Amino acid sequence: MGANIFSYGTLRQTEVQLANYGRLLTGTSDALLGYRLEPLEISDPHVVEISGKAVHTIACASGGSEDRVDGTVFEISEEELAATDAYEVDAYARVEALLESGRTAWVYVGAPIKQ
Repeated sequence: MGANIFSYGTLRQTEVQLANYGRLLTGTSDALLGYRLEPLEISDPHVVEISGKAVHTIACASGGSEDRVDGTVFEISEEELAATDAYEVDAYARVEALLESGRTAWVYVGAPIKQ
């Protein structure tokens, strides 16, 4: 049994996929509606080493109908989903979301944007 995961950031990088899954993923483009990207400083040295970035982005619900986050949907195994949970820092929460295509996928998001 596999899981759909929507990635808008470092999980689309080949070096991150190889480090987390031991393989390259193939996916399809999609979008997360009603969210926008905010910067997130990463303090976990392991995550910074793998991604090569000390600042990632985090999708935060905005409630704005014009807001969207473009990304890629990958199908991964349950074991790979657990590896993704371990890779993502505590600022991210995994939620199930309906994407623009009508598919549902797990997405790692942050706290909603306060208006």
